[in-house]
Amino acid sequence: MTADHGGGGTNGTEAELSDSLKTFGAVLKALREESGLTQEEFALRVGYSAAYVAKIEQGKRFPPTDLPARAAEVLGPVGLKVLTAAAKSLTRRAGLASWFRQWACIEEEAISLYAYECRAVPGLLQPERYARAVFERQLPPHSKEQIDHKVSARLERQALLAERPNTAFAFIIEQAVLERRVGGASVTRAVLDHLLDLGERTNVEIQIMPLHQEDHCGVDGQLYMAETPGHQWFGYTEGHRSSSLIADPREVSVLHQRYSKLRSQALDCRATVNLLERMRGAL
Repeated sequence: MTADHGGGGTNGTEAELSDSLKTFGAVLKALREESGLTQEEFALRVGYSAAYVAKIEQGKRFPPTDLPARAAEVLGPVGLKVLTAAAKSLTRRAGLASWFRQWACIEEEAISLYAYECRAVPGLLQPERYARAVFERQLPPHSKEQIDHKVSARLERQALLAERPNTAFAFIIEQAVLERRVGGASVTRAVLDHLLDLGERTNVEIQIMPLHQEDHCGVDGQLYMAETPGHQWFGYTEGHRSSSLIADPREVSVLHQRYSKLRSQALDCRATVNLLERMRGAL
């Protein structure tokens, strides 16, 4: 699938994965209730937030790989076997459609999140009107109900910026993405205002890559990186109706080198604010 960062489409395996996630969530809920625990009590025992556990039980989040191990003492040996079997079933289904679900799980717990976008405004930074404009222009076309659902899901993810004030979010966006004016001048104005507002948060850093940059090293396309609470780094990249979660330290190191260079080549935060304000004034 194409992930929910900029474009955000799906492919034929998405429905199957969605059903399996709901099944896993139902199994987890049944085991939790059998143990006599509320979501809040279970979440406290396994070290996740109650809201995160609720999303897993609802089939809205790919469960973290260490969930069975964390729940072993809570659920007992039989419950552990059942949950582990359910998790393995998900792993066997982890084709293209699952990669973003896995990334979304990492993203939700990340203590550092880096993004470079050359296609669209990153999903975490999109105001509602821009997100809707993006989905309305996708092919094959979506129904109004599908667009509403996709926009709601994208806006729900954006709560991360407020809910995780100790996570360092860094974004590099190509100026060309903003110059394209997807949705028209009024939508672009909303995007620029939104970026200026978000850039004032202490945990959010936004840089614009100028149109003219001879030493640009991002020609291989967008990239995302995240650091887990255990200080492991993952990378994430996308193509048309495909995506890839990158865990190999050697490959992640390559992404680190590229992102570090991109940060040095992009405008700094103050220059970025000045550019966004000029673009806003020109509309």
